[in-house]
Amino acid sequence: MPTPTQFIEDAAHSADLAVDQLDAAAQQAHNHLAEKAHNAVNAAKPVMDRLAKDAESIARRGLDTARETSRQLRERAAQASDSTVQYIKDEPVKAMLIAAAAGAALVTVIGLLSRSRRGD
Repeated sequence: MPTPTQFIEDAAHSADLAVDQLDAAAQQAHNHLAEKAHNAVNAAKPVMDRLAKDAESIARRGLDTARETSRQLRERAAQASDSTVQYIKDEPVKAMLIAAAAGAALVTVIGLLSRSRRGD
């Protein structure tokens, strides 16, 4: 029969072995999780790179579209200006009457708006 001292020593030795086994298991689990995390990062990198390239491509297309739209608007404005100048040259009296009527309408609208604000 073991003595109390031997019993305590055996229990302490068993506890040390259990702690060592738990430590080894924890280290193994840590290594496994670290490997999984590393693999996940490596797997995500190509996807992230592709997404970044796609976003850059979309932004570039958006800028190109904005430039093209701006160019078309400038072109249309120039055409409208040219056609207006040509109309004024072809029909100067009508152009003056139209301008006078538009000016009178604008003054009337401004007058009505300013009266309605003063009445508030």
